Amino acid sequence: MYDTSDIRKGLKVLMDGNPFTIIEFQFVKPGKGAAFTRTRFKNLLSGAVIERNIRSGEKLEPANVEEKEMQFLYREGEDFVFMDNKSYEQVQIGQKILDDDTRFLRDNLDCQVLFFNDRPVGVTLPTFVVMKVMATEPGAKGDTSGGATKPATLETGTIINVPLFIKEGEHLRIDTRTGDYVERVAAPS
Repeated sequence: MYDTSDIRKGLKVLMDGNPFTIIEFQFVKPGKGAAFTRTRFKNLLSGAVIERNIRSGEKLEPANVEEKEMQFLYREGEDFVFMDNKSYEQVQIGQKILDDDTRFLRDNLDCQVLFFNDRPVGVTLPTFVVMKVMATEPGAKGDTSGGATKPATLETGTIINVPLFIKEGEHLRIDTRTGDYVERVAAPS
């Protein structure tokens, strides 16, 4: 059992039979009454976000979750097929669970897949991925003032803004949390 002092971002707990992860919390000590922690939870099954106040001394039940390193293999209709790196077992994960992360999901990418009662409920991509620029307009020569950017289409079809000096065929490091360009890198071997 977790105590209120154990509350932190990313903690997985079980409430009303459903797994939740803590996405935000704030300790509140009012002038009158007992202290409490104002907490926002995200349901790992439905994606719904709820807010609850947890009084000091209250206990939270840990969720029965397991995280496995898996490799993305291919897309099959609306589902995405992942393979366990240890057992080679394959699992299909729906578009709803991946949400926006499909923008940076390329073949053979290693990800962390979260399971609740042997059912996939979440996928965490690596913080940075290297992707190839498939199409972009050439930058205007001499136009370097003010950190100007232009759109570029990546190998997954995702369009991001990049600096003007980026050319087609180059490889870029992308931050998967924000979707922003980080740096230009050498082609992976």
